[in-house]
Amino acid sequence: MSRRKSFDLCITDLRNKYKQDFPVLFELADVSADESTFKEKLNSYVFEQMKVLDEKDKISHAAAIRILLLIKNDNKVVDELSTGQPLVIETITFLWRFLKGESEELALVDLYWDLYYQFKLLLFPAITLPTINIVKKYMHRWPDGLDPEVVRIRIANKNRIITKLITKIENRTRTASKYFFEEGISYDEKRLKVEDWWTTARFHLSMAVKSPAELNTFLDNSLSGETLELLTKAKKKEMPFFVTPYYLSLLNPGKDGYDDLTIRSYVLYSKELVDTYGEIRAWEKEDIVMPGEPNAAGWLLPEGNNIHRRYPEVAILIPDSMGRACGGLCASCQRMYDFQSERLNFNFEALKPKETWDKKLRRLMHYFEEDTQLRDILITGGDAFMSQNATLRKILEAVYQMAKRKRKANLLRPEGEKYAEIQRVRLGSRLLAYLPQRITPELIAILREFREKASRIGISQFYIQTHFQSPLEVTPEAKRAIEAILAAGWTITNQLVYTVAASRRGHTARLRQVLNRLGVVCYYTFSVKGFNENYAVFAPNSRSLQEEQEEKVLGNLTDEQKKELDALIRSEHPTNQLLFPFLKKNKLPFAGTDRNVLNLPAIGKSMTFRSVGITADGKRILKFDHDGSRRHSPIIDQMGEVYIVENKSIAAYLSQLETMGEKIEEYDSIWHYGEGVTEARFSIYHYPEYSFELTEKMTNLQL
Repeated sequence: MSRRKSFDLCITDLRNKYKQDFPVLFELADVSADESTFKEKLNSYVFEQMKVLDEKDKISHAAAIRILLLIKNDNKVVDELSTGQPLVIETITFLWRFLKGESEELALVDLYWDLYYQFKLLLFPAITLPTINIVKKYMHRWPDGLDPEVVRIRIANKNRIITKLITKIENRTRTASKYFFEEGISYDEKRLKVEDWWTTARFHLSMAVKSPAELNTFLDNSLSGETLELLTKAKKKEMPFFVTPYYLSLLNPGKDGYDDLTIRSYVLYSKELVDTYGEIRAWEKEDIVMPGEPNAAGWLLPEGNNIHRRYPEVAILIPDSMGRACGGLCASCQRMYDFQSERLNFNFEALKPKETWDKKLRRLMHYFEEDTQLRDILITGGDAFMSQNATLRKILEAVYQMAKRKRKANLLRPEGEKYAEIQRVRLGSRLLAYLPQRITPELIAILREFREKASRIGISQFYIQTHFQSPLEVTPEAKRAIEAILAAGWTITNQLVYTVAASRRGHTARLRQVLNRLGVVCYYTFSVKGFNENYAVFAPNSRSLQEEQEEKVLGNLTDEQKKELDALIRSEHPTNQLLFPFLKKNKLPFAGTDRNVLNLPAIGKSMTFRSVGITADGKRILKFDHDGSRRHSPIIDQMGEVYIVENKSIAAYLSQLETMGEKIEEYDSIWHYGEGVTEARFSIYHYPEYSFELTEKMTNLQL
């Protein structure tokens, strides 16, 4: 973990800080013979404090409720959902021992820091919220990839990398590749060839960096010895390593210029990720499929690992094609478990569709066709755009024919027994950020053709679900790719993974602003899933709530504005022609259409929770409820209470920010965010109403 500054008090000094600020807690501990008595006295004390609180003092009241929940749940044994293991909550028991000066070695100071701030919020309530102007200053810290100075640095990066690529091609022994130099051509001619190849996606995939030594060479030997040692360890463990020359050109190897930590943390693996690789478990338990058995969400699925499902209306299709690969391996990838098992990989030759794939695709389409509730198909992977054009065209044609058959069959079904018809088709791809050269006129023609004919059979929503992690990924190449897709009539929505680097003040708000100006609509801001492999990149859910309440609030829309924006996005005009004028007219920096959520194992996305405990090492224990605004698998009625232990303490998170150069006093209010409510979905993400009465029967379900 990073070097600590602000939270490096020893436990004795921290006890002295408690004595100075909260002497009454020591009095309660002194007169309590055991932890049970202490809890009773503390409970009474907090209730007494609540009686004298001003009704308007919401900060103190919320802190009191949090402390009372900690007392109520102390010594409770819960089933922690992500691990499936029982967990004893001992927050107040630890506090009593701490105040008594006993068993100090059983807990770390991060627990007591969190409790310190809870009592501080109770007794000395004060939160300084950033003003609109301050949030805008936060946002201005983060340049985008269209900024002239950023472009200048990247041109230099590209030229340096092309020089390295020329050497790499000269030294290649493989003759099967189309990327080679004819005998006798000059260096300048070689350079012109590589510059021409640079504009094609296949070249970047062929020339991808696959070793730590080569990565260091392409980054101008800027990696530290410690980083190289870690990446070498990852390579020895056969952990995939794949970075295209284009994406490497986005990094800044120099000491001056822009801060690239957000995108760099996607390329460079952490110690925790490397150490746990090979033993990573699936966070999304419904992705574990046993033949003939329902998944954790209760759904029966066809053979293999082609279909993933959690909700009644939507299922994911992962094709047996190059779509099982990506344009690079993201260090915080939610499907790292599948890369570990090699269901997803970078062996492009092995991933080319076999003759059996066409038959299998038809069987998979029957699953959608014969299911009573499925109306939304998300084709992803890996990455949907990694599939070759011919393969993607076949997949979309199969979807079209399936949707047409499903609609036709409904004509023979009576009202109240009709099946859900396909309304939404989504393609999941990060290549707009990783490899925008993939968005070719041929691909755009496929997308346009599919949209035109699919619209005639009732499909009305066509989404490219992408993932820009940083404004720095929005380059001139990405801008052209976005414009081409929007011109083909598809809507682009963005999902951000809320890593530590991405969670810095103003960063996510700035990303929304940059994307909105290009016509991209924001969809989700995901908390990183919390197993130990993601320790280095995990930002606590309290920070996500803080961002929602203090930064995203700048993009809040009135009901009238929501209706207007919905109509604009659903219109036939590309959103890049409409979204920025809408924001300018309404004096909005961006539209806060995304939802900050955590993907819970088996029960879906939610940010509805309460803090009910803190572990010995300071990690908050959250009791979640599902998102009540959408339909879930009926299995949620059988799941009981859902508890999740966060990956990292707030103190450790703030210390990490401090080592990144952040002023952590700007995050002081983070301790206040101990309970959340899932935001409502923006209206374009709702499914359209049918003109007929749908059956309530659910197929492919076994509880």
